[in-house]
Amino acid sequence: MLKLVLPKGSLERATLDLFEAADLAVQRSSKVDYRGTVDDPRIDEVRILRPQEIARYVAEGIFDLGITGRDWIEEPACDVVSLGELHYSKATARPVQVVLAVPADSPVKRVEDLHDGVRVSTEYPELTRRFFESRGIAADIRLSYGATEAKVPDIVDAVVDLTETGRALRAAGLEPIETILTSFTELIANRAAYEEPAKRHAMTQLHTLLQGALEARGKVLVKLNVAESDLDRVIRILPSLKSPTVSKLFGNDAYAVETVVAKSEINTLIPALKDAGASDIIELALAKIVH
Repeated sequence: MLKLVLPKGSLERATLDLFEAADLAVQRSSKVDYRGTVDDPRIDEVRILRPQEIARYVAEGIFDLGITGRDWIEEPACDVVSLGELHYSKATARPVQVVLAVPADSPVKRVEDLHDGVRVSTEYPELTRRFFESRGIAADIRLSYGATEAKVPDIVDAVVDLTETGRALRAAGLEPIETILTSFTELIANRAAYEEPAKRHAMTQLHTLLQGALEARGKVLVKLNVAESDLDRVIRILPSLKSPTVSKLFGNDAYAVETVVAKSEINTLIPALKDAGASDIIELALAKIVH
């Protein structure tokens, strides 16, 4: 039913790991194969391509569904439907910014200080062009194929570049003066395909599986028994996703309690629960949490 395209390169391994955790494992003949399959009736085809190309192919209808960054959606100005952000790796857990940066010792401190003809190097020429046009500045925009920050000040006057913290730019003697775009990794859909009820339903279900796998990361299920006299004390120290589930045990004055907690808390939580009167404590790994 759906043709899916996933990012190759730095996000490739983390993306494939996410799909495996969501029970949508991508099968390939080798690690360098650009084609794959998923044993799921909702997915007909999988292709693995550079993220810079994915939004355009999804917008054109070559693929129904894809994963790429907001920067590569905005650069070609692709008309796609965003199903939501996916924070599934170190590279996707926090946003990155496309910023305009100038030499730190430059008198330029804001966009309005730049003049017509300012030379700008960037891997985002269309995004940069639209930005300067919106500010009424006729910039000389030059496509960069890498090492963008190294071209200032001898070759260009400013750069538009991707940064997470700005540290690398500052190390190169540059200072960001404006953020043009904040970018997350997103699950995107072709607009026409999204309008088809069957395809939209399939897309929503796949998104649910992916988000469920992400929600379960770093969390565990804790189950325990506790006497009625100790129940309030246990509940007070027990963190929970929402509220713990409490059930009366058959035949005695005790309760079964279960809840989802952060894995990082478990080493101090389990001893504290035992001290509070809990017994038969079980910690279970989680595959998905779907709200």
